[in-house]
Amino acid sequence: MSEQKDTKRVVSRRELLVGAAGTFLLLRFGEAKADGAYQMQDHRWGYLVDLTRCIGCGACVRACRAENDVPPAFFRTWVERYTFLKDGNVVVDSPDGALNGFASDPPADKAAIRKSFFVPKLCNHCLDSPCVQVCPVGASYRTPDGVVLVDRNHCIGCGYCVQACPYGCRFIDPRHGWADKCTFCYHRIRKGQKPACVQACPVGARMAGDLSDPKDPLKKIVEASRTGVLKPNLGTHPCVHYVGLDQEVI
Repeated sequence: MSEQKDTKRVVSRRELLVGAAGTFLLLRFGEAKADGAYQMQDHRWGYLVDLTRCIGCGACVRACRAENDVPPAFFRTWVERYTFLKDGNVVVDSPDGALNGFASDPPADKAAIRKSFFVPKLCNHCLDSPCVQVCPVGASYRTPDGVVLVDRNHCIGCGYCVQACPYGCRFIDPRHGWADKCTFCYHRIRKGQKPACVQACPVGARMAGDLSDPKDPLKKIVEASRTGVLKPNLGTHPCVHYVGLDQEVI
């Protein structure tokens, strides 16, 4: 009699664990599968920034804030201006993340400037993401289609991922206490739409695409052009590629 009770109790626990795992996966991947024809395993998302086109207008930052309800003073994407001086010094500025662009000239005397350009920044959705590796509860994860996301239902707001990100792309949302960052506008791209920042760019400096699709313009550019990634020496294998990335920035 006691053996039967123990057996029933074991089965019940097993079913509970299986059910919990199913719910956990549904929270993560169910929303993507709900779009009908979309199959995550058929895609591998990537991103491209053309620095030769960026004018630092901040339209991308404003679009991201509006689309993703980004809290004040925090950014999922921002733009930095790099000003290289003739004396070898480098000045980097980003007034309010370039939310309102760059109204002023570079912060140096024009005669002292060797060159100056803008560098948009966002989560790099690395293949080997330090943020995913350090998360103690598995709330940071990489989807089958190559996007690094945060499961808000499981994030405990410990901030380990914020500290681990070598690109400074994560923050803790002060309103909710969970980790947040760029998602490539995952809710848009899986429906065939462009990320908000890409759609808002007036000069076509930003591009998102499917690296698994041989006909995708992004894949063609990455394969045919000399693109670079930020901090390649770290071995994180970023999925955000840059055209015209100066070696001095890398």
